[in-house]
Amino acid sequence: MKLSPLLFILVLLAMASSGSHASDPSPLQDFCVADLASPVLVNGFVCKNPMNVSANDFFFTGLNIPGNTNNNQGSHVTTVAVNQLPGLNTLGISLVRIDYAPLGLNPPHTHPRASEILVVIEGTLQVGFVTSNPQNILFFKVLNAGDVFVFPIGMIHFQFNPSPNKNTVAIAGLSSQNPGVITIANAVFGSNPPINDQILAKAFQVDKKVIDYLQSQFWVDNSS
Repeated sequence: MKLSPLLFILVLLAMASSGSHASDPSPLQDFCVADLASPVLVNGFVCKNPMNVSANDFFFTGLNIPGNTNNNQGSHVTTVAVNQLPGLNTLGISLVRIDYAPLGLNPPHTHPRASEILVVIEGTLQVGFVTSNPQNILFFKVLNAGDVFVFPIGMIHFQFNPSPNKNTVAIAGLSSQNPGVITIANAVFGSNPPINDQILAKAFQVDKKVIDYLQSQFWVDNSS
């Protein structure tokens, strides 16, 4: 699928402006390409020796390739974060492509370290996020190609393709080199080891058998 250059520019400009206010630490040098093989553990990645850096450390290819949506959610997230593009280390930005099959869902989730700006490239999306307690207000919108929506950092949000016969594609920029993702259902019902079913039964005000059923399901990671 050919992506509009104008929409790519829109996303990149938004990412560049968000990077100046990113939650990640600001760089103190021209670049700090992540040394993904280093045994040293820091908040991020240690820098590769600049003498060993090449243009490939700042390069990623394949974002034009549709992701495999053949899963229970009908969606796929192709991530371009520091683990895929080491040159992003310390820059406070990353990028994802999201493919949605007809009626595909990117289920409710949060990014603990990043705000997100999303632009629809093709198709239609129903999107929304929920504010924190006690208000829990849902902000909801239907987006078409060229429309942009922002999800504030840490808010539970989702995207759904309402079309029964057309695919949807979106590109999103995030204000962290490693934004992280917590998919709500996966975390609550698919944790390892499982959360005590009595705790969840009381939390959700349902019978314990409902919790046992939910914990027995296979919870899909749509980024794999």
